[in-house]
Amino acid sequence: MVTDTRIIVALDLATAEDAVRLAKRVAPHVGAFKVGLGLLHGAGPGVATALVDLGKPVFADAKLHDIPSQVGAAAHRLGRLGVRWITAHVSGGGAMLRAAVEGLGESSNGFAGILGVTVLTSLEQTDLTTLGMANTPGKMVSKMSRVADQSGCEGIVCSPQELAVVAAVAPSLLKVTPGVRPEGSATGDQRRVMTPTEAMERGADWLVVGRPITGAADPVSAAQAIAAEAKIPD
Repeated sequence: MVTDTRIIVALDLATAEDAVRLAKRVAPHVGAFKVGLGLLHGAGPGVATALVDLGKPVFADAKLHDIPSQVGAAAHRLGRLGVRWITAHVSGGGAMLRAAVEGLGESSNGFAGILGVTVLTSLEQTDLTTLGMANTPGKMVSKMSRVADQSGCEGIVCSPQELAVVAAVAPSLLKVTPGVRPEGSATGDQRRVMTPTEAMERGADWLVVGRPITGAADPVSAAQAIAAEAKIPD
């Protein structure tokens, strides 16, 4: 059994019961659990507390993005759940991120940290151009990483393709990367993807993996295989 895996399993399932049931099954083979928007807005934030009770770090992927006062209040409330990380969009600006960091710090007594979301892995250069953004994803992630670092975020969420950029401009940030797919897996709505091995070699600290585990015929075997590939280097 691999016990030092850096896999965060994304529990994007229909109900809280389904999420907790699967989390218990794969817990020996993953390092943390992620609760996304579907469950947070459906089952409610209480699902995060149920997962915290399983004894592993929980990542509340709330993707906060609003005026600073609202984001600070939301982060404060989420911090009471005992989660280890909460996400906020870096595009909300430095003041918003600082409010999130402050609100979360108060309610978690400094235990939890904010992860700044940069460019979604579902977006490519053509999508950014359509939105009027001239910069490449790499350049945007570079700028956003600096803002996140200066605003007190613990880490950054980026695609595996921008890991080197983050390491160059903000080496102290924890690097959490979705868009991780084992060789031969369907990419779904993810665009900028890499395998677990590639992401680890590029310096990822944590890999977020959802459907290749949760959608597998045998989630436990899938988690075991991916965990073995994403083992912390000696």
